[in-house]
Amino acid sequence: MESTAAQIIVSIIPIVGIACGSVLLFFALLWHHKETKQRINSGAPAPAKFNFKPFCLLTGLTLIGVGLVLSIMLFLLEGVCWALLGGLLPLAIGVAVCIFYKINPDFKKENEA
Repeated sequence: MESTAAQIIVSIIPIVGIACGSVLLFFALLWHHKETKQRINSGAPAPAKFNFKPFCLLTGLTLIGVGLVLSIMLFLLEGVCWALLGGLLPLAIGVAVCIFYKINPDFKKENEA
């Protein structure tokens, strides 16, 4: 039987994690805002635009690779069980991202131009 102190500590960990994450997110957004404001005041050029097309392809292929390896290893170790979802979920997300990469009309316009 677990002690009451252990139960309290275990229940506080997610609360502290969320609070720390919120503080980190706040200061990251504040830093980005001040950096952008300073860049505008100094007249510096805008940063390079994020290239979404290769990011989609790289993310999709990485998730497919990780999901495939995890699915195979979990199937060999555990057989068909709920743990297999640990590999099937990244595999399915990777396939979905690659399908998005293939059918996105904005990406097709870039190839035609």
